[in-house]
Amino acid sequence: MAKLLMIHPDKCTGCKNCSLACGFSHEGQFRPAATRVHVYTWEREGFSVSMMCQQCDDASCVKVCPTGALHRAKGTAVVEYQRLKCIGCRMCTIACVFGNAVYAGVTESILKCDTCGGDPACARACPTQAIEFIDDSISTRSRKKAFASKFKTAFEEA
Repeated sequence: MAKLLMIHPDKCTGCKNCSLACGFSHEGQFRPAATRVHVYTWEREGFSVSMMCQQCDDASCVKVCPTGALHRAKGTAVVEYQRLKCIGCRMCTIACVFGNAVYAGVTESILKCDTCGGDPACARACPTQAIEFIDDSISTRSRKKAFASKFKTAFEEA
């Protein structure tokens, strides 16, 4: 069964262990700019949330990519990135409504969550289990879509 990352904002403490683990897993460095996980904190409201590629069913980044560098392999839920096909146009960074496709100038590539090949470092590093890698069921997908919709609305209003 396919799996997906489920984010629980009510459990997030804003520690950024997920972000550090991601950057180290992919780049071998604890460099915040190299992460595919971004932690947003609303201090007045008193909460934090980690955000990464939501692997959208109808992914805007895939639609706008002129070379197919961003694509979904048949039978998978993960939007994949092939660096060799990327021309650096950055259309995907504009198209992502969550801001989870980021251009890295150092590596001249797009940084987006790839679920670490099925063993996400962010979920393993989260001390409060605010990020879980769980089975992709109908109920899980419904909860994830409801969460994503709330955040999309919040970001549009900001």
